[in-house]
Amino acid sequence: MKDVNKLTIEEAKTELKHLAEEMAKSDIAYYQNDAPYLSDAEYDALKHRNAAIEALYPELIRTDSPSLKVGATVKSGFSKITHRFPMLSLGDVFSLAEVEDFILGVKRFLNTAEDISFMSEPKIDGLSFSARYENKKFVSGATRGDGTTGEDITANLKTIKQLPLILPDDAPNILEVRGEVYMAKSDFFALNEKYTAQGKKPFANPRNAAAGSLRQLDSRITAERKLSIFAYTWGEVSSRCWQSQSEFFDCLRSWGFPTNPNNTLCHNLHEIEQSFERLMEIRSSLPYDIDGVVYKVNSIALQERLGFLTRTPRWAIAHKFPAEQAYTKINNIRVQVGRTGALTPVADVEPINVGGVIVSHATLHNEDEIKRKDIRIGDTVIIQRAGDVIPQIVGVILEKRPADSKEFIFPDICPVCGAHAIKEEDEAVRRCTGGLSCPAQAKERIIHFVSKDAFDIVGLGDKIVEDFYQEGILHNPADIFTLEERNGGDDLFSSAQGLHLERREGWGKKSVDNLFKAIKARRQISLPRFIYALGIRQVGAATALLLAQNYGSFFTFMQDMINKETSKLISIDGIGEAMATDMVEFFQEPHNINIINQLLTHIKIEDFVDNRRQNSAFSGKTVVFTGTLEHLTRAEAKAKALDAGAKVSGSVSNKTDFVIMGTDAGSKAKVAKELGIPILSEEEFIKMI
Repeated sequence: MKDVNKLTIEEAKTELKHLAEEMAKSDIAYYQNDAPYLSDAEYDALKHRNAAIEALYPELIRTDSPSLKVGATVKSGFSKITHRFPMLSLGDVFSLAEVEDFILGVKRFLNTAEDISFMSEPKIDGLSFSARYENKKFVSGATRGDGTTGEDITANLKTIKQLPLILPDDAPNILEVRGEVYMAKSDFFALNEKYTAQGKKPFANPRNAAAGSLRQLDSRITAERKLSIFAYTWGEVSSRCWQSQSEFFDCLRSWGFPTNPNNTLCHNLHEIEQSFERLMEIRSSLPYDIDGVVYKVNSIALQERLGFLTRTPRWAIAHKFPAEQAYTKINNIRVQVGRTGALTPVADVEPINVGGVIVSHATLHNEDEIKRKDIRIGDTVIIQRAGDVIPQIVGVILEKRPADSKEFIFPDICPVCGAHAIKEEDEAVRRCTGGLSCPAQAKERIIHFVSKDAFDIVGLGDKIVEDFYQEGILHNPADIFTLEERNGGDDLFSSAQGLHLERREGWGKKSVDNLFKAIKARRQISLPRFIYALGIRQVGAATALLLAQNYGSFFTFMQDMINKETSKLISIDGIGEAMATDMVEFFQEPHNINIINQLLTHIKIEDFVDNRRQNSAFSGKTVVFTGTLEHLTRAEAKAKALDAGAKVSGSVSNKTDFVIMGTDAGSKAKVAKELGIPILSEEEFIKMI
């Protein structure tokens, strides 16, 4: 991409046209269809390049320039509501230096050298809304739309329990409250699991789920989804009884509106920096998604003095979280095969430091993603850690593409077993049809079988399973339970015939004994763990528990699946036709039945007894575990909590009832303390259980 400062006026004119068209298309996908195809980082890069070109050639600013627009036009199907006061967007900055420049600009405008107080507010990744009250009653609701006209979502907003419909006597007669509708992470995962079970396409992220749920023409659908809100500003108001942003939050809470508990009043740049770093630290543990921090001048009098630019206020700015990115070269693209036969492309890249982690591989997701981004071997690419964890390719630097570059052709045969790899019309994934005759699927099936939520056999890690499989020591999960008898003893015959694992490099008698002890401990297994361990497509740990609760016995479940009897199966809340089909197909495969029969000669599957106690201290409560537990594994602790009638969540929110804290507890404990949620030690948890 050519440096902006080196663009000719004709090149700049052409590029501004392209940027306006591309960003308009992206806005429609994001705001109207709730199906963005650009990441936030990609969109921000286009926006900033557009701004840079316009700054260089202001005479070329187009009437349809992205810099003059807010959001997108209203989607057809909704009636329109015109905002009494425009719902404007915020300017973005990406560094503390830019935040400092913003503050200095505010001071210059006000002609003061004194420190100015700012409210620091987490920037919720959701959908903006406006709720209008007249004579203390909720009368209408709208989306932001294009900033001037929004969609009428009155009926849908009424379904959100956190939104008060009647205000107390001290509220203004006319009040327009604005905020963000979002979906909590736990509710998002539950919704996607339900959609997957029903064979529907899951949402890409909580923001899309919230937007798609709120913008339903049938409010009954919205009512079925779990949406939440945070209120943070106002539009039209008949009388204002607050003199600052912080006082307005006090008013909101007294009127029954939820406000973010992490809003912080900052008195100088140092405190702003501390607020940003704290939110960066707790970001992953928050029960909702945030994509930055908003800073607002706290004094309303100063806000009114500062006023607005064309489409943004002078008194507020959004400090976006940085995307951890770097440039590197793709050395190779290889295709991995998972336990369900899914072919996943992986890029081997020149090792590069991304956010403090050395990255040498990055996911390419699927063949459609490779085609869309036109990723090729030899390309120089932008790589980032998605969600600060999974490395992914953001885009290609086309100027550095080798002259002899060739398009990557995705294989239509399995690279491991040579069987056909097919792609169903409604799926993005291509799958190997070789089943368990495919070595890659067989190996991955064993790795899944011994994983933490399955048999949890300590001593059989991924690398060891891979080595054992390659050497023919393990062919399928049942072989695990014959390892000890095949290992051999000290006599001459067994010495010649046995495996003698203790003689392997890095092994010894103690490590072998520990492995056999771990295997022996799993010869009796709970029903949910066993079902999950089988690796049936779409059946995760939560679904396995559902099946156990409803069938009670593995033999009852297996018999129904063998007989293709699915009436009971699809009647279970959370199980859909697509998932039921996958279960039946699993039990129609003779190889799978053969392995199950082999396993049953070595293990005992416990019948499921639903002994969740309705009168326990945890009955109906939501609990979160954090830190390292000393007496129980995390899986065992979760199982005990579930047995006591609790719901186990992965993140802390104001809906959490207990946090069970082990050693080296992280940010979840901090959030719990801030929200006043009871914290139990592992010992207290065990005693209460």
